Parts: sequence; structure tokens; C-alpha cells
Amino acid sequence: MGLLKRFYPDREASDTYHIDFEALYREGYRGLIFDIDNTLVPHGAPADDRALALFRRLRDIGFRVCLLSNNDRARVEMFNRDIGASIIEKAGKPSRRGYDRALALMGTSVGETCAVGDQIFTDIWGARRAGITAILVGRLDPREEIQIVLKRYLEKIVLYCYHRRK
Repeated sequence: MGLLKRFYPDREASDTYHIDFEALYREGYRGLIFDIDNTLVPHGAPADDRALALFRRLRDIGFRVCLLSNNDRARVEMFNRDIGASIIEKAGKPSRRGYDRALALMGTSVGETCAVGDQIFTDIWGARRAGITAILVGRLDPREEIQIVLKRYLEKIVLYCYHRRK
């Protein structure tokens, strides 16, 4: 069981749009790192009205934001066109390198930053390796690439152990 703890999220939400960002700000968080696909929009989709409204809200609250994706530059820039966040493409998650770059871009520290993502073995593990609070969200679309579908079976084991621990 101890080996699995490295994959446990610090927090969970049904989806990104149900996170209480105002509460996070009151707790002292100032930076937010987001995965894109299945965290903010379905895989490959552009920023929709809901995503645009979220990022306006986050800026109004006072957050600095960064998109951290394993996708290529074209995908990340296409999503970010109307968002205007800092971006890091081909991040190599779960490597901590991308998370460290995100902190530098936002000018925030590990203790005042949260990472939000839908995948345990990339988003959550990467954030945990970097010492950043990791929020696991439910995926927005059940249709996924085969390599992600296969990882979801392993994620079920991790989440089963995580929820039993609670």
C-alpha cells in the first residue's frame, strides 16, 4: 500500500468546473497549473465558453495560471488562443521538470500552487513529485486514446486503495 501513496491526489473534484477556487485562494494558493485534455475540454477540443469563463474568473480572483501539457505546441497554442495563459508543451509529465518551469513562469512557490488534472500517472504523480498540491478531477469525455484507456484500469486500483484509506 505504501508504494501507491505516491499516486494519491491531495484533493478530488467531480470535474474542474466544480472546484471551489475562491476557497483555494483564501487558503493561500496563488498559482494554478492545468492539464488541458479531459481536464478543461474533451480531448483535442478548442477552448469553449465554459473554459473561457473559468479563466476570466480565475484572473478576477487573482490567480496566475499555466497550461502544462504533454501535447505538442500546436495543440496547446490552439487551446490557449483565447485563454492567454502561460503554456508549456511537451512537458514530459510525470517529470517534475515541467512543473518547475510552470512555477517559474507564474512566479509562485510550491506551497502556493495547485495542479489540476484527470490522470493519476501523469498529472497527479508529476505534481506530487514536484511537491505541488494535486487535485484529481473526473474526466470530461469517456472517449480516450487506447494507451490512456489501458492506464485507467491501473488508476482504478490506485483509487480503490486511496478511497479505502479515507
